[in-house]
Amino acid sequence: MIGDPRSGAKLKTNSGAKKRFTLTGSGKIKRKHAYHSHILTKKTKKQKRNLDHFAILEKVDYGRVKELLVL
Repeated sequence: MIGDPRSGAKLKTNSGAKKRFTLTGSGKIKRKHAYHSHILTKKTKKQKRNLDHFAILEKVDYGRVKELLVL
């Protein structure tokens, strides 16, 4: 247990991960799409529009990100 005083030091959340991931109300992890920060002139409107939405993290990455976020 994290809040148990006998468990020792608290675990710190990875500061890079807390900026990149957010939790949904149902407990899923949201992430942003890559390739939407620069060199946008050669990308079509459709590409840019589809990259603008959030995506739900895949199951294979869930354990790794959960460890970084200390969930």
